Amino acid sequence: MENKICKRLAALRKVMKKENIDAYYITTADFHNSEYVSDYFKVREFFSGFTGSNGNLLVTEDRAYLWTDGRYFVQAENELKGSGIELMKMGEDGVPDIYEFLKNNLKDGNVLGFDGRTVTASAGKRLKKVCEEAGGESKAQGGENSRKSKKNRSRIRFKKDITCDIFKRPAFPLSRAEVLSDDLCGEDPASKLTKVREKLREKDAEALLLTKLDDIMYLYNIRGNDVEYNPVLMSYAYISEDISVLFLQQEAVTADLRQHLDKADTMILDYGNIEKFIGNLEPKTRVMIDENRVNYSLYRSLKRNCRIISGPNPTEEMKAVKNETELRNMREIFLKDSAALTRFILRLRRDIGNADLTEVSAAEMLLGFRKEIPEFRELSFGTISAYRENAAMMHYEPGINGEVRLKAEGMLLVDSGAQYYGGTTDVTRTIVLGDISEDERHDYTLTACSMLNLLNLRWLAGCTGQNIDIIARKRLWDEGKDYKCGTGHGVGYILNVHEGPHNIRWRSGERDAELKSGMCVTDEPGVYRAGKYGIRIENVLVVKEDISTEDGQFLSFENLTFAPIDDKGIDRSLLTEQELKYYTDYQRSVCEAMKPYLTEGEMEELKEYTGQVSAPSPFDS
Repeated sequence: MENKICKRLAALRKVMKKENIDAYYITTADFHNSEYVSDYFKVREFFSGFTGSNGNLLVTEDRAYLWTDGRYFVQAENELKGSGIELMKMGEDGVPDIYEFLKNNLKDGNVLGFDGRTVTASAGKRLKKVCEEAGGESKAQGGENSRKSKKNRSRIRFKKDITCDIFKRPAFPLSRAEVLSDDLCGEDPASKLTKVREKLREKDAEALLLTKLDDIMYLYNIRGNDVEYNPVLMSYAYISEDISVLFLQQEAVTADLRQHLDKADTMILDYGNIEKFIGNLEPKTRVMIDENRVNYSLYRSLKRNCRIISGPNPTEEMKAVKNETELRNMREIFLKDSAALTRFILRLRRDIGNADLTEVSAAEMLLGFRKEIPEFRELSFGTISAYRENAAMMHYEPGINGEVRLKAEGMLLVDSGAQYYGGTTDVTRTIVLGDISEDERHDYTLTACSMLNLLNLRWLAGCTGQNIDIIARKRLWDEGKDYKCGTGHGVGYILNVHEGPHNIRWRSGERDAELKSGMCVTDEPGVYRAGKYGIRIENVLVVKEDISTEDGQFLSFENLTFAPIDDKGIDRSLLTEQELKYYTDYQRSVCEAMKPYLTEGEMEELKEYTGQVSAPSPFDS
C-alpha cells in the first residue's frame, strides 16, 4: 500500500508542475520564525511525516530531502521510513546544507518556490543569490557564455503558498491577551520602550520593526496562548521616536489590554494590516530589522519604501538579562518545580514493579505534581519520558509508537518543564529503575561530572558560551564521546523555553553572544547510544558576577535547579577528588533546599537516593 506521505508528495508535485516550479522548499516556521508553531503552520510535518521541531523539506520533480540536526537523527530515520525522503544530517561530514545543495543541483532556468512568509529575510536573500549562481551549463562552457543572462538564471518565487489546496489548515491561532502585573515583570512597558529608543538612536535608526513573538510579549508585559507551550500572541510591533504600534488580531484585544497600553502610549492596529502599514511609511525611513527574524515577504515590502538597518533586535538582550524581580520570582518557582520533580522521582521508585507504569503515565504523574503548584500555568514543552533505548532519541515523544511499560530495570529519561507565573522551567533527570550495565553506569557518571564541572566554573567576563563549552564536554571527549547538540540554551521568563541570543555550544553560530550577569542558561550534557540507552542531566543556571581582581571581572553560575542526581548511577571510582566534592556538595544542597517541601519520610528517601547516608570517599586513607 502506498505510503500516505508519498501520496501527499505526489499531489504537491502535480501543483509544482502546474505552477512551473522545479523545487519547493518548506520550512518549519510560522510568519515570525518561531521555533514552535501552532498546528496551522505544520506544513512541513504534513508533507514529510517528521514531527521534530527543527527540519526543512525540499521537494523536487522526483526526489525529496529533509534537513534536521543531531537531536533528531534517530527520530527522523524512524519517521521517514517508507516516505522516499532522504535524511540530510546537518553538521555531519559530507552533508551539504540547503544552500550548497541547491547551488550544486539547480539547473539553468529552474524555479525554486517557497512561502516567503515562512522564510527569514536572511535565508531568502541567500536563496535568491544561490539561484542566481546555480546552474552548471553556462559555467561549464566558460568564455563568453560563463556570464548567464537573466533569462537563463535560476530564480525564486515566494509570493504564493502552493500547498494550501492539499494541506487543509486548521483555524489560525487566536487567544485573548493577558496583562502581567508589575510584581511579576519588575519594569513597565514605558520604561522598556525608552530603552529601545535609546538603542535605535545609537544605531542611527528611526524605527524598529519587531516580529519575534516572545520579544513583543516581553516588551509590552503581555502574554497569550496562540502557540502550545509558548505563552505568546500572533503579533507585530513598530516603534519609532514618536509612536509605538502593536499589531494584534482584534479578537485578542481586551479592555484591560487597552488600558495597559494607554499608559505606554501604544496604539493597537489589526494584525493583518502590517504590510499596508509598512507601505504607508514615510519614504526612506531608516527602519531597523533583524534579518534572521523578519520574514522575507515583509523584508521585500519594507525594502521598496524604506532604508533598512540590519541588526539584532535590541529587545533580545534586554529580555535575556533578567532583572532582580524576575530573578527573585524564578528562584522561588524553581524550588517549587524542583520539589515537584523530586516527589515524582521518589514516588516512581516506590511504585516501580508494583504498579502498571508506562512512559505516558509517568509523564502524567509528573504533571499532576506540577499542577499542585498554585502558580502553574501550562507545560513549557511536551514532556519527554523515554525508557531505555527510546532515550537515545533526544526529543522522543512518549506514546507516539504505543504504550511502553516501565520495569524495575534500566533507566528512564524525563526531560520536562512548565510555565508558571514566576518563571519558565526546564529540567532533565535520568532515573535508575533497577539493574543497569557497567557501560550505562560509566556514562551516567561522566554525564553527571560534565554537568557539575560546568556548574562550578568561574570565567573571565567577555566569554561566550562557545568559550566555555569544553568544560562540559572534556570528560566525554577524553574518551572519544560526544553529544550531537549544544550544551545549553537560554531560558525565557514566563516565555519560550528556548531563548537567545546566548547559548553554550562548541560550534560557531550566527551569533555567539557574550554571557552577561542575569542571563539564564541550561547545562545539559548527555550520552546517547542508538538502540541502547540515553542519559541526560540538566539544570538551569543564571550568570552572576564573581570575584574582581587586577586581571578583570570574573563570572560564575548560580544554580536554580535543585533536583537530585540518582546515586545508583554513579561510579565513584571514576570521580576525581574535585568532582567528588562537587557531587557531594550538590546532593547536600538538594537535600537542604527540599526540606521545606517534603515530608519527613520523603526526606529520608531523598537522602538515600542522593547517597547521603553512607557513601565513603575513595580518597579516604
